[in-house]
Amino acid sequence: MPTDESAAVPQATTKSRVVGAIPARFGSSRLPGKPLRQLAGRSLIEHVFRQATQAAELDQVVVLTDDQRIFEAVSRFEGNVEMTPTECASGTDRVAAAARHWPVTAVVNIQGDEPLIDPQAIDTLARHLKQNPNDPMVTLAAPAKPGDRDNPDVVKVVVDLSGTALYFSRSPIPYRRGSEPHADLRHIGIYGYQLQTLLDLADLPASALERSESLEQLRALENGIGIKVLEVARGWQGVDTMEDLERVESILKAAASSTG
Repeated sequence: MPTDESAAVPQATTKSRVVGAIPARFGSSRLPGKPLRQLAGRSLIEHVFRQATQAAELDQVVVLTDDQRIFEAVSRFEGNVEMTPTECASGTDRVAAAARHWPVTAVVNIQGDEPLIDPQAIDTLARHLKQNPNDPMVTLAAPAKPGDRDNPDVVKVVVDLSGTALYFSRSPIPYRRGSEPHADLRHIGIYGYQLQTLLDLADLPASALERSESLEQLRALENGIGIKVLEVARGWQGVDTMEDLERVESILKAAASSTG
């Protein structure tokens, strides 16, 4: 049960080291105290941590928070946890603040409100970072579902022929003027970074497109940082509202009863 930075992450070796970082803050406008909300007998953050630790390609998983309540909750279930500055404006900033002293080569930023996250999807990112050290940043996308195209809460992405992101938007992209078929992709908000890319990105100011769309990944594109997009079969349900919480709890209880 680590309580300091040195215990939170593995020591560096000549081998590529990839850490999974889970930023978690107590405040949430739509669901206050979200990381500590209970789901099928465990806190939301514990579910996320346990899912992430099933990823075979990660050398360690660490929860990053600025809240003592979350720190203590993670410590109770013997998870790795580290306190980070309260002034971190985003999850990326929080991960970068911790990663500055981590002896690792790459980091996967795992959303703290996705208790159903697929460990194999995390492995897809971590493996790519290890095998492609010249790719500065990587993320995931899945085939869009009916209704996604016109839903501003679903982020869409278009890629070039090499699978690198051209643009992310809440608007329908690409615009369908002609009859050429195009398979829409919905972005899945999990990112992998080579360590220096993460630190450089966190040092950059918010960009114009980022502010316009409220999409942090556009800061990378506006500054010439390429984002490789890997396609997976499907995404997973996150938790933003009480309705989401209830829906995910039903899924978890159904899975538990089917295996029990």
